[in-house]
Amino acid sequence: MTADYAIVCEHVCKDFVLHHNAQHSLKARFIGLFHDRWRMTRQSFRAVDDVSFTVRRGESLGLMGRNGSGKSTLLSLIAGIYPATAGHIETRGRLVPMIALGVGFNPELTGSENIYLNASLFGFKNREIRALFPKILEFSELGDFIHEPVKNYSSGMYARLGFSVAVHLAPEILLADEILSVGDAEFQQKCLTRIDEMHKDGMTLLFVSHSDEQVSRFCDRYLRLEHGRVIGEGATGSLRAHPVVPMRAPG
Repeated sequence: MTADYAIVCEHVCKDFVLHHNAQHSLKARFIGLFHDRWRMTRQSFRAVDDVSFTVRRGESLGLMGRNGSGKSTLLSLIAGIYPATAGHIETRGRLVPMIALGVGFNPELTGSENIYLNASLFGFKNREIRALFPKILEFSELGDFIHEPVKNYSSGMYARLGFSVAVHLAPEILLADEILSVGDAEFQQKCLTRIDEMHKDGMTLLFVSHSDEQVSRFCDRYLRLEHGRVIGEGATGSLRAHPVVPMRAPG
């Protein structure tokens, strides 16, 4: 991997194993109680299928596609949440995933305690976290709720804290999955503005969205996925006029 690239994915695949009962009818289940015929079968499902791309340092790439197209799974593979079944993934730089905001929070701890916990997991020392704390609190707009256990937070408050922590961890690579689900419209716009500023300062961005407008605003290029495969790619400047640029078939 050369220093020019922040993310390299080569022929990446991800399979999930689905378990289901071989006998479906009530009669079959009843008979199975006495004849040991109730069995589980295994079926493999390919969520990401032979995906290859690179992202240069400071570049922004939008991942587009309908629900179930493999966007979020691909982001989770790059974040290291799932291991790839096949292929190669490499990243260079401090990577911060915003896939499920607040997913690493301990519900029994307060918001402030979770700030320290999450930042320390990314290698920040206590003195560094103390310096960041006022900025995180101000951005989250949680006020005195920062001293409450996060198990008492609404989903919006949870997401606000998760986003605020993520963007203050000095990410060199930011993985953002459907961040428009964060809080109310005003806070969503605040989040988007912050991401835009960070990207202009040189941060690499991998951005998942259903919105052509959002991808056009934040991203230099886009990939469009369907059934786990890349079916189109191009520059976002022509995204509206040419929503899908067909890929050439292998060989």
